[in-house]
Amino acid sequence: MKDSVAIPPVADKIPTELEQHGDVRIDNYFWMRLSDEQKNAKKKDAQTVKVLNYLNAENSYYEEVTAHTDDFQTTLFEEMKSRIKEDDESVPYKKNGYFYSTRYEAGQQYPIYTRKKGSLEAEEHILFNVNDEADGHDYFQLGGLNVSPNNKLVAFAVDTVSRRQYVLQIKNLETGKTYDDVITNTTGGSVWANDNQTLFYTKKDPVTLRSTQVYKHVLGTDVSEDVLVFHEKDETFATSVSKTKSQKYIVIASYSTLSTEYQVLDAGHPNGEFKVIQQRERDLEYSIAHYKDSFYILTNKDGAKNFKLMQTSIHKTNKENWRDVIAHREETLLEDISIFKDYLVLEERTNGLAKIRIKRWDNTEDDYLPFDEETYTASVYANPDFDTDILRYSYNSMTTPRSVIDFNMKDKSKELKKEQEVLGGKFDKNNYTSKRVWAEARDGKKVAISLVYRKDTELNEETPLLLYAYGSYGYTISDGFSTTRLSLLDRGFVFALAHVRGSEYLGRQWYEDGKLLHKKNTFTDFLDCSMYLIKNKYTSAGHLYAM
Repeated sequence: MKDSVAIPPVADKIPTELEQHGDVRIDNYFWMRLSDEQKNAKKKDAQTVKVLNYLNAENSYYEEVTAHTDDFQTTLFEEMKSRIKEDDESVPYKKNGYFYSTRYEAGQQYPIYTRKKGSLEAEEHILFNVNDEADGHDYFQLGGLNVSPNNKLVAFAVDTVSRRQYVLQIKNLETGKTYDDVITNTTGGSVWANDNQTLFYTKKDPVTLRSTQVYKHVLGTDVSEDVLVFHEKDETFATSVSKTKSQKYIVIASYSTLSTEYQVLDAGHPNGEFKVIQQRERDLEYSIAHYKDSFYILTNKDGAKNFKLMQTSIHKTNKENWRDVIAHREETLLEDISIFKDYLVLEERTNGLAKIRIKRWDNTEDDYLPFDEETYTASVYANPDFDTDILRYSYNSMTTPRSVIDFNMKDKSKELKKEQEVLGGKFDKNNYTSKRVWAEARDGKKVAISLVYRKDTELNEETPLLLYAYGSYGYTISDGFSTTRLSLLDRGFVFALAHVRGSEYLGRQWYEDGKLLHKKNTFTDFLDCSMYLIKNKYTSAGHLYAM
């Protein structure tokens, strides 16, 4: 760091009393809060000018005290960019007779969405070139692409403000015409009924941005005639609409932190009534998948903290009729399921590591995909086809770039469809090593730390080490590959990822032990991992950095 005579700006302290539930707190910086009207006004009022002046002063101070790093920042940026393949393309996936893919072209900022009919050798049809769509906009986000069952229409959503309030529209894929149907303030998601005319979508509360209402729109009718199908009035819940993989049911989900509720409607009868699978109950979480004459239910029912899989008839769906398919296990978190015609695929996590389990419906086979590295990430990829023996999954580790693999569940063969290219000519995975160690927390719990570094990096008190963690909402940070991280590793850093409580790395209890009145564990775990790394000479207090 360079010594600087720059004087940092100091924000004024203007006490503001805020009272809620009889509790008064003082916010000295409430004056910085600007309304949307103030931000967007052409003529700025005095408060807005004061806020902007302060922010500009902060930026100026930053630029002055970091000016000596400008050249190094440029070097890093160009180095990181040089590893990225700009003209890249996703692995095509097949859905309803078409192969879909997304590609990027060199020098272009946005993706191009394409499809081919019948085979990969067929003529390419561009659904959207987002580079063209984004022209003239400071910000542009295209999402929610949803092709109708007859393959002739696509619903799509656009956000040009960066507030995730999407405008939903419909395009004719045969003529290229975009219809006049324009639906504002949506989540971006939508679902076609099987009549190719009715579109279900979700709208947001314009103030809180909570998804609260599900509507249905008929192609060609005025948006003012759209029918409100469901209104989620409980402000602790949000709602969404989707379709089962079988294409048989439209599904409305209501979800909160500790409770879920699902409603279904035959996709062939869009004017029918939705039927609730199981009424919401506090602490009862479940999700559904359809197969033949049953719903398969991933749930924590009966105290199944790590979740289990249950099954019920499509005609009797309340929880009294649910029956175990995969029992609850104390040591294994059941994260997700995928249903195929002949196979049930389970995504599990045991001792922190992801597992992919393939089970035939006739119970003649029940196996796990083999993974060899000590720490890695594996997950089921896009598998929209129902009647197939091919399971597509992704795999990567801290030393292995991301790959997409097709596994034949029938003959057990596998095909590497794509491995992430690391350009620049300097990357060799054999130059790096990764491993997992376990630190003892102050209450005796063992906390995993995943490490990656160059093999020629000496580990001692002089070694710089960056320790990262995220421990909230049950979200588990995977031990994945990063091209930008190579710029650290190649300069002698160790990168460490602490799997602290608050995630679900060691199951649902690991999350429960890092929230609410146990939230302190998230932070003490991080500190205890730091002490472990220092004690075991991976680094020292003077060279340990936290993120």
